[in-house]
Amino acid sequence: MHTLALRSLADRAAADDVTQEVFIRVWRSRNTFNPQVARLPAWIVGITRNAIADAHSSSAREARKAYAAAGAGLAAADTGAGTEAAEVLADRLLLDGELERLGEPQGSIMKLAFYEDLTHEQISRKLDLPLGTVKSHIRRSLTHLRSRLEVDHAAS
Repeated sequence: MHTLALRSLADRAAADDVTQEVFIRVWRSRNTFNPQVARLPAWIVGITRNAIADAHSSSAREARKAYAAAGAGLAAADTGAGTEAAEVLADRLLLDGELERLGEPQGSIMKLAFYEDLTHEQISRKLDLPLGTVKSHIRRSLTHLRSRLEVDHAAS
């Protein structure tokens, strides 16, 4: 699994993430495995390929977001609001970096809340996590983000 992911993604961290995701998917869909349809290794390879495709899609989506954010910053700079747009772009990139540092599943939960504007219940359903777990992750993540992003502790 890891070798397939590493060859396709050419990034060890991304391959590690895909491998972890495959284990989770295998565990969650263990009841759907049918040995008469496919052997276990072939079934797992199929799940791995789907996870790799999802990783490629996610990577492309992140690249499009970064390109769009940079394009918006450049367009605003052309209209004379360059400083303001640069600050917005810097804030967004800083937030993206901090969300990546949260790890999983907190990073995914916070991205769904921030970027897709989903409610706690929608996130719970989408990630197949208990509602209380989602709420706990959001609360701890917001506390962590607040402490990491406070600019001037003395001013508060």
